Amino acid sequence: MNKILIVDDALFMRKVIRRNLEEHTDVQIMEACDGDEAVRLYAQWKPDLVLMDITMPNKTGIEALEEIRESDPNARIIMCSAVGQEPMITKALNLGALDFIVKPFKADEFRKVLDYYL
Repeated sequence: MNKILIVDDALFMRKVIRRNLEEHTDVQIMEACDGDEAVRLYAQWKPDLVLMDITMPNKTGIEALEEIRESDPNARIIMCSAVGQEPMITKALNLGALDFIVKPFKADEFRKVLDYYL
């Protein structure tokens, strides 16, 4: 069973991602509403995969990505971002993100990315 951490400040988006994950595979899921909580939960829980928004209050997804990868260079993080965030997506990939999913996403596209990394 894979452990996945969903990080997004929008409760609705966390629910959409959770539903897609649960329909797709047998997973154990934790949720964080910002980058600060993501860093803390990652350290405690050591998930197999993180799905993280870029734009969030307190600590952005980029900042959380940097902090998590600094503490665990093998952290597997996929960024989720709205259309129009291409420079931030490029930065995230350069900092070690595995991939990105553009929101809003289609379920089949989401599953293709998950199939590749799980």
